[in-house]
Amino acid sequence: MSQGIVTAAYIVAAVLFILSLAGLSQQESARRGCYMGIAGMAIALIATVFSQDAHGLGWVIIAMVIGGAVGLQQAKKVEMTQMPELIAMLHSFVGLAAVLVGFNSYIDPHDVDSDMFTIHLIEVFLGVFIGAVTFSGSLVAWGKLNGKIASSPLQLPHRHLLNLAALVLSFLLMLWFVGVGGSSFALIVMTLIALAFGYHLVASIGGADMPVVISMLNSYSGWAAAAAGFMLDNDLLIVTGALVGSSGAILSYIMCQAMNRKFLAVIGGGFGAAPVVSGDNTPAGEVQETKPEQVAETLKNAHSVIITPGYGMAVAHAQNAVASITAKLRQQGVNVRFGIHPVAGRLPGHMNVLLAEAKVPYDVVLEMDEINDDFSDTDVVLVIGANDTVNPAAVTDPGSPIAGMPVLHVWEAKNVIVFKRSMQSGYAGVDNPLFYEENVKMCFGDAKATLDEVDKNI
Repeated sequence: MSQGIVTAAYIVAAVLFILSLAGLSQQESARRGCYMGIAGMAIALIATVFSQDAHGLGWVIIAMVIGGAVGLQQAKKVEMTQMPELIAMLHSFVGLAAVLVGFNSYIDPHDVDSDMFTIHLIEVFLGVFIGAVTFSGSLVAWGKLNGKIASSPLQLPHRHLLNLAALVLSFLLMLWFVGVGGSSFALIVMTLIALAFGYHLVASIGGADMPVVISMLNSYSGWAAAAAGFMLDNDLLIVTGALVGSSGAILSYIMCQAMNRKFLAVIGGGFGAAPVVSGDNTPAGEVQETKPEQVAETLKNAHSVIITPGYGMAVAHAQNAVASITAKLRQQGVNVRFGIHPVAGRLPGHMNVLLAEAKVPYDVVLEMDEINDDFSDTDVVLVIGANDTVNPAAVTDPGSPIAGMPVLHVWEAKNVIVFKRSMQSGYAGVDNPLFYEENVKMCFGDAKATLDEVDKNI
């Protein structure tokens, strides 16, 4: 395949990637965006594999077949609740690829002009550093999400100074690496420092903040891919990595605002400190319990209903029961809508995907900013497996660990019904005063089982 055809294919692939990101920004066009991304990646792979610069075609095809088979198998069996850790693991692969490409480019710097050799060394050093941080950080995120590593943050003494020391030492090693025209010792030492740095960055973050971490690691993996593109002199890889890196950073910034976090704190790591519950933010009172049959009667007598799902709905696989309840109520003329908090679940868009999978109409699924003003005019709110995202302490208690975090104002509705397994607190580790309000009733048990009973009685 001639270089001209390869260049044209890369341009088409880059346009498809941009259109894919645009499509993924809306639920209605998300499926089309996925297809465009798949098409763009297929074109990029074919153009790269069959280009004039490609060597060892047989080995490449074998690797693609093996990788594709493993990916297909994982995609078929993975559940939506496991998607966050799967994505974290995929991010680690991108980081590892950047490290391997960096070492290979250093060992065999083919086609590098003497006047560009210094720039090449900088590309190698930065590419390996970003890749190593992404690799180890993503593995820690994977471990935290699937329970193999404790979700509580690692609180080492002077942890921010340790992070700063790692960066300064890596910078000094880069100066040495470039100054001497390359040094295997400097590159290996920096790699070890970067691996420890990435581990510490993510280990210092608590489980409550993992949605932001996943988004930020997505950005890191993009920059790692872009670094690999510079080392391989592949324009498309540079463009693709920059798209992923910038979009991940923007999404992280949006999520930080939704969680009342500082963006720079995400980059620095260690912002998910263990919550310290103030003595006056645990309200006195008793909860009011209700049964699925009573919930069904309340819903049938309502004119407007808002459903606010959380990670508990995903764990219980209750989305299909929720969709069935929604369809029945809408057939009876009830105005049913969904209120989605930006960080509901463990992944941006987690709840949206679950509801779309259950065939819930897109037009009734609204974001927090779109629906928060409507709670005061709502008859019934169903809180399904959500906790911190509906906690009024974020608004009423300045001493709460989640003070200032934007939340769904479900307590303003006439009636609130909360589906939970128990009174256990959410990821932030703070009690929820919502459960003790006069207009709130608790329906305890597995969300799927209780919602199935509600569905039968509507």
